[in-house]
Amino acid sequence: MAGEVRAELAGVMVGDGLPVVVMGVINVSPESFHPGSVYQGEAVVRAALGMVEAGAALIDVGGRSTAPYLETAVDVVEETARLASAVEALAAKLPVPVSVDTPRPGPARAALEAGARVINDVSTLRDPELARLVASHSAGLILMASPPPGGSAGAGAPSPLTVVGDLLAAGLRRAQAAGIRERRIVVDPGIGFFRDEAAPWHEWDAGVLAGLATLRRLGRPVCVGVSRKSFIGAVLERADTAGRLSGSLAATAIAVANGAAMVRTHDVAQTRDAVRVAERLRGAGAR
Repeated sequence: MAGEVRAELAGVMVGDGLPVVVMGVINVSPESFHPGSVYQGEAVVRAALGMVEAGAALIDVGGRSTAPYLETAVDVVEETARLASAVEALAAKLPVPVSVDTPRPGPARAALEAGARVINDVSTLRDPELARLVASHSAGLILMASPPPGGSAGAGAPSPLTVVGDLLAAGLRRAQAAGIRERRIVVDPGIGFFRDEAAPWHEWDAGVLAGLATLRRLGRPVCVGVSRKSFIGAVLERADTAGRLSGSLAATAIAVANGAAMVRTHDVAQTRDAVRVAERLRGAGAR
C-alpha cells in the first residue's frame, strides 16, 4: 500500500520514518513458556522500570500463557485478578503506557479500568465484545493473526504469508465494524501460533519473517514478537528458553530489516542494541 503507514498506541507513534518501537514483556503468569519473564509482587514494577530505563516505549503484561502448545488453562477470574493487580501497580509508576496481552473481554475490561491503554489481542478480534471494549475505551490495539479455534488456517493456501495476511485483513474488518480507528491499530503475524498447518511450525515462522514486507499491503505497521520462541529453539536445538537469547536477537534484526516497526521482547537492553544496528543497516540499504 502506497504512502506513509503509521499508528499511535496510547501516544507512542509507530511506523514509517520513525525509530522501531521496543515493547517490554512482563508476565504475572507462573505457567508462562519462558520462566525468566515471570515476576510477582513488587518485582513486577521493578522489572518494568528497568525495561523502561533500557529503552522500552511500552510494557505488555500477560496474565496467562497464550502459547498454543502448552496446557495452561487459567480461568477468567484468576486472569482478571492477576492483570488488574499488576496493571494498577504499573500504571501508577511507569512513565510509559501499559498494554495487556489477553483475548478475553473480562480481563481486558478490568485491565482497562485499572489503567491499561493498549490491548494485545492474539485472537484477531474474533470476540465482538472485546472489539467493542477497545473502541469504547479508545485503546490502542495490537491485532495478531492466529488460526481459528480447533482447526488449521492454511488448508489449500498458497503460502503462510497469504494465510497470515488474510487473517489480519479479516481482523481489520472486524475492528472497523466495531468503530476502532485504524490509526490505533498495529498488526502482528503471530509467530509461534501456527502449529497445525501443512508446513512444520518452525518453517512457517521462518517463511513469515523472511517475507514480512509483503504485509505492508494491509496498510498498518507491523509488530513482531520472536523473543525466546519455540521456532528459535527448533533451529538451535535448544529446548530451554534460557539458551535462546542470541537466536532471538538474530531473528529480531531480520524482522527489522524486513520492515517490522515494533518488536516485543523479554530482553529489552539487548534487543534495543540489535534493533539499532538493524535500523542503521536498513537505512543505509535504502540510500
